[in-house]
Amino acid sequence: MKELAVKNYRTAEGQKISQDGNEFTVKPIVAQADVNQCRVNFVEVEPGSFAYGYHYHETDEEVFYIISGTGIVRTINGDVTVKAGDAITFPVGPEGAHVIRNGSDTEKLVYIDFDTNNLPEIVHFPDTNQVMAYGKFSNGIYDKK
Repeated sequence: MKELAVKNYRTAEGQKISQDGNEFTVKPIVAQADVNQCRVNFVEVEPGSFAYGYHYHETDEEVFYIISGTGIVRTINGDVTVKAGDAITFPVGPEGAHVIRNGSDTEKLVYIDFDTNNLPEIVHFPDTNQVMAYGKFSNGIYDKK
């Protein structure tokens, strides 16, 4: 990290992401450009939506800490319900595949997403048969053949 920072998810600037009728907001605490070893984001997921897509990482481990709301996490071993105060960890590889969706019809799901930052990184999306590759000088999503 380049500097000490204090951020609050209620007031942090965010980027709204819409994908196929899905809506969530990512609010960087420690952005990719500011780190060597880890990234941290607040993520807000609207009712009926999920964040990102079902995926796993080749080199980056992830941890979600639930601030408020209820999430349903799809994993390789089935769905796991998480609530405020829970932390859930995702190892690298197919056994760490996951996607979190908001389990409420009315309440926003808010969580902290902690990631290691190993570059280059390859992220697999089994449902769409795609991979995302990113590094210091490149970024893209590609169809698997």
